[in-house]
Amino acid sequence: GRTFETIETGLPQHDAYHLVYRHGLDVDASGRRLLMASTTGSLWYSDDGGTSFRQITSTLPPVFCVQFA
Repeated sequence: GRTFETIETGLPQHDAYHLVYRHGLDVDASGRRLLMASTTGSLWYSDDGGTSFRQITSTLPPVFCVQFA
């Protein structure tokens, strides 16, 4: 907690009003793949441990929980 790094690649930068609940983020067993979903219906994926994200969709209903199967 002594340092903080802003992650910008693939995530919205302006006028973003996304709420992500605790269960709206999942990390696979390797720690490399992340899924993050918001209550505004967006879903992002990262395959590099969260260094960058790619938006999968923005048209889901509100998402409260995601999980790798």
